[in-house]
Amino acid sequence: MDLGLSEDHFARPVGLFLASDIQQLRQAIQECKQVILELPEHSEKQKDAVVRLIHLRLKLQELKDPNEDEPNIRVLLEHRFYKEKSKSVKQTCDKCRTVIWGLIQTWYTCTGCYYRCHSKCLNLISKPCVRSKVSHQAEYELNICPEAGLDSQDYRCAECRAPISLRGVPSEARQCDYTGQYYCSHCHWNDLAVIPARVVHNWDFEPRKVSRGSMRYLALMVSRPVLRLREINPLLFNYVEELVEIRKLRQDILLMKPYFITCREAMAARLLLQLQDRQHFVENDEMYSVQDLLDAHTGRLGCSLAETHTLFAKHIKLDCERCQAKGFVCELCREGDVLFPFDSHTSVCADCSAVFHRDCYYDNSTTCPRCARLTLRKQSLFQEPGPDVDA
Repeated sequence: MDLGLSEDHFARPVGLFLASDIQQLRQAIQECKQVILELPEHSEKQKDAVVRLIHLRLKLQELKDPNEDEPNIRVLLEHRFYKEKSKSVKQTCDKCRTVIWGLIQTWYTCTGCYYRCHSKCLNLISKPCVRSKVSHQAEYELNICPEAGLDSQDYRCAECRAPISLRGVPSEARQCDYTGQYYCSHCHWNDLAVIPARVVHNWDFEPRKVSRGSMRYLALMVSRPVLRLREINPLLFNYVEELVEIRKLRQDILLMKPYFITCREAMAARLLLQLQDRQHFVENDEMYSVQDLLDAHTGRLGCSLAETHTLFAKHIKLDCERCQAKGFVCELCREGDVLFPFDSHTSVCADCSAVFHRDCYYDNSTTCPRCARLTLRKQSLFQEPGPDVDA
């Protein structure tokens, strides 16, 4: 069989696919190996022969594992794998850690946790989908690198239970900075990630080495608002000015929300959808996601929230007559412009939500006028009637 390995054909390394079935390809591979051994080492001819051998092996793999025989969807260990159609993207198989040759190999990606692997590696997967953990246990480990020691793991990988050692025999033990546990090199690829515990306790955003499982879990959790900062670390607001500004803007937006949900123009314009990527901002001012804190650290969150705050205030105070009519007049001085609870120079009564000038409210020694009237009205209703004069 002419394999195209003579001297006149070395300029065409890909022109050797003369074999059309598996048996012929195997014979061609053996003959190509023999030619490589006979050629001088490190010579250009030997390098070209190696390239030809690679193409022959890939062609054999393609015939062994044709794409049309593979199903489009596979469900394993709560993973939902979809066959990838992209052929030009270079990926690494998460199971065997080898390159996925998309041009000739079938490969799958889990739509839940983005686990990637060859079709031949699917049945060898032993790690369940991380998204299931996110669905059932959406919370962070908030202790910084809670190490218990390698002996507590019985000197085995925390995930696959393979024997590991700090000396690298039989396998190197690698610590995950998020869980504090040790993993083997197959479960820990030295990926870097921001650790939530270090952020909320130390405002530290330096990426650190984590296991593959932790990396996927943190990636899926990054936008989930599960951090109640004022309970976890209330002192953080004393040292991070960005968080104080963001908290004030979020409180103002919550005060604006009642105007929008009762305004037809605002509902038609869908103003609240300006925060659709951070829906929790229109629900409360306490919960944060790691992505919120990352954006606060870089300054992007403060800028975007300030723009949204300006847009909302413009609608209420300038653009919409209905919203303007829901303003307040200071009942202490009864002077000045119409007031709104989100104005920076106002104060709001915690009991009746009446709005006053801040200077008037704190300078006045009496209680809120509206609350005082309500108190008198209640007393008059429950006051016993006096004696009948006509009797």
